[in-house]
Amino acid sequence: MSIFSGIWVPLITPFADGAVDHAALRALVRRYADAGVAGLCALGTTGEPATLDAAEQDAVLATILDEARAHAHASAQPQPLPVLVGVSGNYTASMLERIEQLNPLPIAGVLMAAPYYIRPSQAGIVGHFTALADASEKPVVLYDIPYRTGVRLELDTLLTLAAHPRIQAVKDCAGSLDITLTLIRDGRLQVLTGEDMQIFNTLCLGGSGAIAASAHVRPERFVALYDALAAGHLAEGRRMFHALAPLIQALFVEPNPAPVKALLAAQGWIRDELRMPMTRAGAALTERLRALDAELDAELDAERAV
Repeated sequence: MSIFSGIWVPLITPFADGAVDHAALRALVRRYADAGVAGLCALGTTGEPATLDAAEQDAVLATILDEARAHAHASAQPQPLPVLVGVSGNYTASMLERIEQLNPLPIAGVLMAAPYYIRPSQAGIVGHFTALADASEKPVVLYDIPYRTGVRLELDTLLTLAAHPRIQAVKDCAGSLDITLTLIRDGRLQVLTGEDMQIFNTLCLGGSGAIAASAHVRPERFVALYDALAAGHLAEGRRMFHALAPLIQALFVEPNPAPVKALLAAQGWIRDELRMPMTRAGAALTERLRALDAELDAELDAERAV
């Protein structure tokens, strides 16, 4: 089975006084490893990579890989937590250079969206991803997110790309049930939803997991949800998802990752800082997130008391 299953956390980049907070980043890596997530995604959209220069991106990735390795050694795990790396851009040649830089690193794969803004043809998209997958020594996860890139990966394009031996999965944010179901039934690509409110649906349809920003704040609950559904415990999984749904919805009321960062800051993991043009979540939303988080705490206490 492909490693691209289960709950993956697309790591935020914590800041302190404008600089990357590497100590907080290390603490988050340990937190999610201890919670049992399947893997981490570094430098994805949630990590604000567009606001990081090349040196900062390299340093963030180095910290994540180093802490994952250190945690595995300290906890006697056979392997570090897998790390998927986001690679963004709209010029194939420059992305090929980035792929060559990543090839020697101990990463699980690369996550790549369609070229943004320029809106190439589907033939251009196939050529772009094929060139990058040919150059990569690591597995490739396609990122279908048309509301950010301006172009969608059509079904025929996805099925064509699925024939490439290094293209192994898709982060599915296209909002098309037909495409999601067809890819799952086709079986060549592992389908991980990137829309957190679709986690339950995707897993019930036979999808392999999720790359879920909201799993930052309650990772154990998301892992338990996945485990319940993977074991066929539909009613238990439905109950868990219904409990998580209000928090998931609230975490996307304002642009990601501002709400996630606000709640992580309230929990004491990071400072509530973003880089412009991203701004902090509003005070009203932050209070709502705190209240929803407290409600989940109360539910967990009730479960333990039974």
